[in-house]
Amino acid sequence: MRLLLWLLTLFASAIGLAMLARFNPGNVVFFYPPYRVDLSLNFFMLLVLGLFALLYVFVRAVRMTQKLPGRVMTYRRQKRENESNQALRDALKALFEGRFGHAEKAASRAAEFADNVGIASLIAARAAHRLREGERSDVWLASIEADPTMKTARLMTMLELQVDDHKFKRALETLEELSANGTRHIQALLWALKANQQAKNWPEVLRLVQTLDKRKALHPALSSRLRELAYDTLLADRSHDDESIQRLWASVPHPDRLKPYVAIRGASAFNERGLHDKARGLLERALAADWDSRLIRAYREMPAETGSTALLSQIEYCEQWQKKHPIDAELALTLGVFCLHQKLWGKAQRYLEQALSDAHHPRTISEIHLRLAQLHEALDQPEKASAHYKQCAVATVTK
Repeated sequence: MRLLLWLLTLFASAIGLAMLARFNPGNVVFFYPPYRVDLSLNFFMLLVLGLFALLYVFVRAVRMTQKLPGRVMTYRRQKRENESNQALRDALKALFEGRFGHAEKAASRAAEFADNVGIASLIAARAAHRLREGERSDVWLASIEADPTMKTARLMTMLELQVDDHKFKRALETLEELSANGTRHIQALLWALKANQQAKNWPEVLRLVQTLDKRKALHPALSSRLRELAYDTLLADRSHDDESIQRLWASVPHPDRLKPYVAIRGASAFNERGLHDKARGLLERALAADWDSRLIRAYREMPAETGSTALLSQIEYCEQWQKKHPIDAELALTLGVFCLHQKLWGKAQRYLEQALSDAHHPRTISEIHLRLAQLHEALDQPEKASAHYKQCAVATVTK
């Protein structure tokens, strides 16, 4: 419909101009003595229009000729940019596909265009690293060292590759540079955690785990395992004396002190330095917070002298716990052992036999028979003691 209207308008204009030219008697006269030129007005108007068109075409041609070198340069630059962008896409695709040699070659082509040098160098560095070409990877990363816009990306890539190669000393240096650069995002903290774990810098590992836990960036199982490893190493350090081990324990957050594994390691560390009362106290607090058979076993192994206040206190604690856990075999065994140490033969036998009736684990059953054998030896009952020793041996083989 629009085309039809344009055609009608064009035809009407042509008809109008033709009628106007037909009935136009005007003339144009040019005098240049001794010459005279007479032209009709219609021809003169056509001549002016023709000259204008020629002048316009000439001016356009001159301007296009002047712009031609720039347009050629722009075309070539656009062509190089398109080829570089295509090579960059190919490099990324090859990197994700695991074709690292092809990825590095494509990244090399992409790096020929200045705007893509940074990203292409990072891709090439990662590809070379996967090919176990560490020197070539370092060369790629060094090529963008002077580019301030790529500093964080370069340092993060360096940190990841160094941690992957277990070069924790260099990784820690890179971390310092990142920290100076103000980088504090989660991925940087995760790589920092791995680097400090490789360097066995356990205090820093604990700090990073606590930070990442606040941001919910670690799986709870992984967080718990890292804390256990850190506390295990720190508390097992034999260079600590009485004062330093107490300072170390004081630095442990209260929720962590109540966790079974940490409490057991702490109690072991205190026992090794003769701080038995502190060891008993932390195990009792941990048991009050979370009933766990591992804690009961550690509590049972606490050294105590016959008739001592500590041993009597332990028996009282266990009797109170038994009201809440009447069929716990580990607790009954612990009570039996304490009564055995205290030479309360009747109570010891009752608790040990109760533990035997409730026990299911071969390890626990073996220990119960051993304690019953020791009890019957103390009561001068060799036949019963021998029978329990045999049962202990059977249970030991079974487990």
